Amino acid sequence: MGPFSLTGQPNAMGGREVGGLANQLAAHMGFSPAEIDRVRRFWKASHMATHEGLKAVQMFEGVAAGRIKALWVMATNPAVSLPRAGAMRDALAKLDLFVVSDNVRTNDTVEAGAHVLLPAAAWGEKDGAVTNSERRITRQRAFLPTPGEAKPDWWIVSQVARRMGHASAFAYRVVADVFREHAALSAFENKGRRDFDIGGLAELSDPAYEALEPTQWPVRAQEKRRQRRFFAEGGFFTADRKARFVAPEMPALREALSEAFPFRLNTGRVRDQWHTMTRSGASPRLALHCPEPFVEIAPSDAVTFGLVDGGFARVTTRHGEVVLKVVVSAGQQAGSLFAPIHWSAMTASSGRIDDLVASVTDPHSGQPESKATPAAVTPVAFASRGFVLARRPVTLSPSTWWARVAVAGGAGYLLATNEPVGAWQQAARALLGEGVESIEFAEYIDVPRGLYRLAAFAGGRLEGCLFVGPAAAAPQWDAVREMFAAAALAAPQRRMVLSAKSADGVADPGPMICSCFGVGLNAIRGALASGAAANVEEIGKALRAGTNCGSCLPELRRIVQGTTHERVAV
Repeated sequence: MGPFSLTGQPNAMGGREVGGLANQLAAHMGFSPAEIDRVRRFWKASHMATHEGLKAVQMFEGVAAGRIKALWVMATNPAVSLPRAGAMRDALAKLDLFVVSDNVRTNDTVEAGAHVLLPAAAWGEKDGAVTNSERRITRQRAFLPTPGEAKPDWWIVSQVARRMGHASAFAYRVVADVFREHAALSAFENKGRRDFDIGGLAELSDPAYEALEPTQWPVRAQEKRRQRRFFAEGGFFTADRKARFVAPEMPALREALSEAFPFRLNTGRVRDQWHTMTRSGASPRLALHCPEPFVEIAPSDAVTFGLVDGGFARVTTRHGEVVLKVVVSAGQQAGSLFAPIHWSAMTASSGRIDDLVASVTDPHSGQPESKATPAAVTPVAFASRGFVLARRPVTLSPSTWWARVAVAGGAGYLLATNEPVGAWQQAARALLGEGVESIEFAEYIDVPRGLYRLAAFAGGRLEGCLFVGPAAAAPQWDAVREMFAAAALAAPQRRMVLSAKSADGVADPGPMICSCFGVGLNAIRGALASGAAANVEEIGKALRAGTNCGSCLPELRRIVQGTTHERVAV
């Protein structure tokens, strides 16, 4: 629809060009009898799909109903990202054959019971082409070696096809072979009647493909003048070459609000994370901007429902519930809740937000309605809060709320609990390596005040720690996290670990604002208070914040205006 490919991911248009949708064949062709026959003859295929397939949500409903017996998941994590994610995850256990191609060893989808895990090349290891929303094809060249047994997707699919008896149809030597076939199909029986035509690239040699510069389609064979702008002289890609303007009637698909579920739950992304955090969540620098799953609520609604900024809330829909950190935001619309999509069962005890989302989809595109599920919100009280730093992943009590955060040198967990201090004292040594040779412990406990702290050392290095304190005065981990990242600590530093203060007198930078240069909220406020900066431009000069990728500029403007952005609360 419309003049651009309105999508949320890079190369989404490229995926459509090659038929990566359930309602399209390759090269932008549909499922009319003529198009089916054209693709069949081009590929010399004895069997061709004759109708649209199931879109993602309907496909998993088919798995749940037992109509689909085998599934191959590539480069996605549907056990986290699909609506009613928990139910979708449960459905995967019904498959007779469940194959996953991914570049990570484990995620929620793999853990749902994959029978076969194929090691796939990651983005920086792939060689191929991508297409952006202005129809520009760009060569993507690998800048990292492919590790271990990992292979690109085209190679994996080709090898499976060959073993299924289709060797002649999948006889690709290099990725350029795939591109040439793709280009040739786009031009096959086209003669200017179809928009997507890159037939002029179908005869590229291997070296020419390797050197291909960014190219905007169409690139029709034998045409000397490149058509850089569609429809400038009329002539649309319809039977009579006239445009079609359609005013669709939107069916009433949304679940209705009610007294039990008075809010609309809106889901989406936060600045520094990507989809289900399988890769971006492994970056300590990116993790510090929004370290915990949260729900954003308007101030008036927070008062009405007894929520406080920095507290916790249970968000419930007809499909599930989660417990999230509360962020009270003046920018949030009354009657609406916002929660990010990124956290999974691997990264939070109760943060997989798509468990709550209704599987209502648009009847034409199949797009899920991920921004309007009726929801309820109630406060949740925890007596204590704290953190764990460890060199390896740890398993916390099922009654403890936790969020796993990437930290340099190991794993970090922010936690909230109603477990008594004594329970943590019993568990802490086992969590941090009791019985491991050369481990030494330093411990502090104050039962009346609800404080417990344990640090484990080996060879002068901080191997791990566990801090728990009253929820109203939660221990901060910034200084301890820096000591945990160090290769070794001098004696004065080791003595300071349990105080959670820096032995070097380094000021706490505060919650991360500029991930590019590691500039925290306290440093920015300090520059404004001291007069070193009075606006966003001067903050950039003084601290470099906002001078690289620019994604933190909106937050910097709000800070300058005296309204700290709600998502920086820790």
